[in-house]
Amino acid sequence: MGKVLIKRGTSAAGAIAIILGGIYAAEGGYVNNKADRGGPTNLGVTEKVAREHGYLGDMRDFPKHCYDKITVCGDKIYVGTYIDKPGFRPLLTMDPGVAAEVSDTGVNMGPGIASKFLQASINKVCPAAKIAVDGKVGGRTINAYENCQSAIGKQRFCVQILDALDDQQKRRYEWIVDRNPSQRIFLKGWIAWRVGNVDRASCA
Repeated sequence: MGKVLIKRGTSAAGAIAIILGGIYAAEGGYVNNKADRGGPTNLGVTEKVAREHGYLGDMRDFPKHCYDKITVCGDKIYVGTYIDKPGFRPLLTMDPGVAAEVSDTGVNMGPGIASKFLQASINKVCPAAKIAVDGKVGGRTINAYENCQSAIGKQRFCVQILDALDDQQKRRYEWIVDRNPSQRIFLKGWIAWRVGNVDRASCA
């Protein structure tokens, strides 16, 4: 399996395209596994989420891209719900690899959890930050990220943040399985596709 690699200096639009490509590769097409609590899902978008955004068609036909009269699609939902709404957009140019990691985690676990993972990682790697782990990524979180970059060094800080994010994600998967053993069938795939999925060369 290939890893997501986004070089520093990539435009925000370019970073988004790579992030979406990685998400679609991990999520695949239409599935409706009875053991999956998400129900009918296509491109990683659940039927519930698609309906909330106004999609009325069969989930087997859910579109990846918006064009002409297609106004609800995977691209729009992912950028709006998992990059912009959680406050991750500044990371697209600051540290696109980290933006990819938290966006992908948000898709898989919810943006609130991904946001807390990011804040907790900043505090772990840079204790002086002392930011609230409240799941609300705004000016204070982004400013703390920038300050820690300067203090620790961009490349080193980026790698350590990715490591901390992966560690939290893996532990949460294990917690999910301990709490609900029926989810164990997904554990191997979750770890293979979601932990260590961002190439650390993105930090260079």
